[in-house]
Amino acid sequence: MKFIFTLIFFSIVLSPSASFSFEGKGCAGDCASCHTLTKDEASKILKIEISEVKTAPVKGLWEVEGVQNGNKVRVHIDFGKKYVVLINRFIPIDDIGKPPPIRKIDLNLIPLTDALVIGNSLARNRVIVFTDPDCPYCRKFHAEMKETIKKNKDIAFYIKLYPLVNVHPESYEKSKTILCKNSLKLLDDAIEGKKLPKADCDTKAVDENIRLTEQLGINVTPSIILPDGRLIPGFIDGPTLLQMMEAKQ
Repeated sequence: MKFIFTLIFFSIVLSPSASFSFEGKGCAGDCASCHTLTKDEASKILKIEISEVKTAPVKGLWEVEGVQNGNKVRVHIDFGKKYVVLINRFIPIDDIGKPPPIRKIDLNLIPLTDALVIGNSLARNRVIVFTDPDCPYCRKFHAEMKETIKKNKDIAFYIKLYPLVNVHPESYEKSKTILCKNSLKLLDDAIEGKKLPKADCDTKAVDENIRLTEQLGINVTPSIILPDGRLIPGFIDGPTLLQMMEAKQ
């Protein structure tokens, strides 16, 4: 899911009561010299196990990593300890308007045994997609995949379920339900917002997918990996996908 600044973030920036520290008297450029946040404090605030607390790239925020329901999460807490800020990543201003750098993923690192396949599994071109059942951009790309295979029979999409549990907390159980049945129909139902039954198995595939994304440095849904390993973070439409597949890197 393409990252967005949430309303809560803007409320922090604009609110006169929010506690931020900037360059100047008191902090002398090092905000952490005036403000502290221990792991115990962060744990009490977030009610999860905390693994690391450090200053964020943006002043006035702590970057906190922890574990929730067995999954790694990252959030930000303002120095005043009044707000939790849900930001996936920070983008330098100089990078705004520039296309993201294209990087390649080693396809050998991605097992496809638990992947759901949209299209002909014997197709020559395999596109791997990390998707979240509750991600609105994944919903849009889901429709694009179905339209693409109608026009090009030599492409198959291999779907790896990657729930962003810190953004969509219900998607984890939905992903388990889908993978227990290995069911495209259940994935379609989830994408359409229908209620799914509870998982009837204790699959570890969802947790393995989450660990895999950490290993690969993937933190956006959808994340699309072309047959040559090029990674496209975020939504693109079907025609653009085909153009990128046809173009040489």
